[in-house]
Amino acid sequence: MPGNTSIGDVIRQAREAKGWGPAKLARELGIAEGRGPTQLERQAVYRWETGKRKPEYWLPYIVQVLDLDMRAVPVPDTAEQDPRPADTVESVLVLGRNDVDRRNFLAASSGYALSALALPDLESIVRRTRMAPAGAIRVGKGEVAAVRQMVKALGDSAAELGGGHARHLAVRYLTQDVAPWLNGKFTESTGRELFAATSQLVHLAGWMAQDEGRGAEHQGRAQQYYAHAYRLAAEAGDPELSATALRGLAVQAIDLGYRAEAVQLGEACVHYGQHLENPRAVAYYEATLANAAAQDNDGRTATRHLAFSETAISRSPAESGESWAAHYSPGRWAHESGMILSRLGDLDAAEEHLHLALDIHGLDRRRTRAIVLADLGGVRLRQGDMDGALSTWNEFIDCADGIRSVKVDDAVEDMRLRLNRFHGMAAAEELRHKADQLIA
Repeated sequence: MPGNTSIGDVIRQAREAKGWGPAKLARELGIAEGRGPTQLERQAVYRWETGKRKPEYWLPYIVQVLDLDMRAVPVPDTAEQDPRPADTVESVLVLGRNDVDRRNFLAASSGYALSALALPDLESIVRRTRMAPAGAIRVGKGEVAAVRQMVKALGDSAAELGGGHARHLAVRYLTQDVAPWLNGKFTESTGRELFAATSQLVHLAGWMAQDEGRGAEHQGRAQQYYAHAYRLAAEAGDPELSATALRGLAVQAIDLGYRAEAVQLGEACVHYGQHLENPRAVAYYEATLANAAAQDNDGRTATRHLAFSETAISRSPAESGESWAAHYSPGRWAHESGMILSRLGDLDAAEEHLHLALDIHGLDRRRTRAIVLADLGGVRLRQGDMDGALSTWNEFIDCADGIRSVKVDDAVEDMRLRLNRFHGMAAAEELRHKADQLIA
């Protein structure tokens, strides 16, 4: 496609190729977005196509409805976005209700992830304090504390047993219990706390969806939850939660192979977290950028930001605190750093870091320990230590039993494929049999 093609040209050409008029496209976009065929007027399509407005919020739905290849779609200039902000609360509740009803979701795309950077409506909470409807529930610190407690309980369960366990509980809690509070009466201060707590709940729903399945629907659902978590956090004025939600998008971009987009999102994480006084949070975001750069084969950037993350984690206090990023322990850092070093080709340092992760983290979280063991087995195999790999992978299989996590499933499948190279070796055949039983 020519380099000077505008987003409006792309929309018009794709619309005409389908034989649709602007009104038909507007109806289809409203249906795809979830609020019905009358949600969007045909004039909006005309403004996009003539360059008078940019479809920031609607871009992922345009991609879905017109079957566009995101690589061919120019990213809209955020300075010229549609001045009508999308209401974050209404949007996230529609997302949650669609999830409960098992409606179709957008496939995860690099364009949707990057468009999240321009979505927040920073006046949302102030408007809501002035426009609460008659009869709305009065919301205070008790409701905020309830959301935080539920996030902790559901998060602990997911960390132990995987995102496939109880995700529906998180979504139903959002749509049934938290929804009236988001639409209730509250002060600006309470509103910011409520939005921040809800951001954590929505982020958790995204993480659980991403960990539940590798298919396009699960990943698309996760991406939308992460984007909404970012919007809620940004509107709450919480830079740490904003950066953490962007980190979720960055990690997913890494997993999906969107390397350049992952680097851009990682840079945004670091930007949001640069003035935080929480060294664990700083280490969290620096390691994310290092990981993205390593996947993008940029060893210099990866090494530099890995060093920044190590400096930050070395200054972290013994007590983790209550913030989201505070749970990024030295052990989690050691695991992530080990895999970055493995990607960079330093297998000895990678093994050392993974051993460190097992020594100081994951003993109370089976999912985490299982993933570290799987990674360590892979590193040992690459080092030529077959006995060490088999021993570690046997421990991994025992640990993984009963966990519902796509990362654990992928690790089992990766191990089985690597063991296929060792036909006739009794220990390898026995381990592969145990893996087959686990999958069954």
